[in-house]
Amino acid sequence: MAEQNSFADQGWWSVYSDPFLSALIKEALKNNYDLKTAIARAKEADAYRGVARSAYFPQMNEESGAQRDHGVYKMDPDLKLPTRTQTTNLFLGGLSTAWEVDLWGRIRRSNEVANAEYLATEEGRRGLMLALITEVAQAYLELVELDRRVAVAQNSRDAFEATHTLFSKRYGAGIVSRLQVTRAEAALAAAEGTLNDIERQVSEKENQICVLIGRNPGSVQRVTPDKEMNPPPTVPAGIPSQLLERRPDIREAEQELRSASASIGIANANFFPRFGLTALFGRASPELSSLSGGAADIWALAASFSGPVFTGGRLKSEYRAAVDVFDQAKYRYSQSALRAFREVSDALVAPQKLSVVEEQQKREVAALTDSVSIARRRYLGGLASYYEVLEAQQLLYPAEISLSETSRDRRLAIVQLYRALGGGWNFDDTQWTNGRQ
Repeated sequence: MAEQNSFADQGWWSVYSDPFLSALIKEALKNNYDLKTAIARAKEADAYRGVARSAYFPQMNEESGAQRDHGVYKMDPDLKLPTRTQTTNLFLGGLSTAWEVDLWGRIRRSNEVANAEYLATEEGRRGLMLALITEVAQAYLELVELDRRVAVAQNSRDAFEATHTLFSKRYGAGIVSRLQVTRAEAALAAAEGTLNDIERQVSEKENQICVLIGRNPGSVQRVTPDKEMNPPPTVPAGIPSQLLERRPDIREAEQELRSASASIGIANANFFPRFGLTALFGRASPELSSLSGGAADIWALAASFSGPVFTGGRLKSEYRAAVDVFDQAKYRYSQSALRAFREVSDALVAPQKLSVVEEQQKREVAALTDSVSIARRRYLGGLASYYEVLEAQQLLYPAEISLSETSRDRRLAIVQLYRALGGGWNFDDTQWTNGRQ
């Protein structure tokens, strides 16, 4: 059990001992655009959390204005009074405040929703970081394996070229027929086509890695294909539940479940009336200079009460919808946990089985290598036909490719196990990005 915990607690810089891979991961964590989008999304959710929290406090506004009126007043003509004009000014300055009394918990529940959504985006960001590390590591290991396949294909091409040269010389000497030369030429052409196709895959894999690390397509530095990577640790069967609870995807689903639960509380609070307090404090004067001195001329204090009477079933439908959203979040959480158990189980089985397969394939390759050498000697000694030589070569190189793929899959098991256990959960963002304890 200690090995489980130590592996799950390690940072990616400890799990992936390749310095080139570590440099690529570090670059991806700094420059990947999907990760930058997730960071911006988390910041947005944090800002909305502040918006929700502001509803706890009174909302205060400043109100000011100026008004100028001009009127013409006609006096009584019988009294022979003259017409009079009048211009008046009115300046107003004051503060108004409003505060909703959270009797039914609507504001409190709104804050719970905003906080849960923020934490869910944070876990989503952490999950994306882990997924990005996994994807970069997987693409890198696949690239190294493609290099290994290039080497195998080159050896295959060289071997078939040597066979073609041998058959051609013997044909020129009149020892063998043209059939042997054409069969060797066909095998050489197939080997060259395979080599070109693998080189195309290498270029595409390099471009994929460049996009992941936020770089324009180009070459990628890597180790030589014959270098061994640290084998995965031996992990006993039976993963404790607390390890699965560390996984970002499960924690994200948990926060979404909490948000959906709080939304039910909001929908329930909407059935009840809202109570509020409003106040106004200010001064009105015909002269602007008088606003800053003296006692206040205007003040008001009021309490408000508003509640639904008839909504045509809207509130009830909103409540039912909130309950349905909660049920969906609950099922997603359960599915996330179930999927996590399956991924961990698969990741535990893969290294053990692939190690056995790899050993068997190494034996197969060694035996076929000897058979090629034996067939070539027998052919030169006149004890075997050309078909025996070609058949031995055509069996050897696919077996070498299969061995290379199995070796890649065994290395990828490290990647999948690390991701399945939610590796590096206890490191902060700075440690993850800079790759140090």
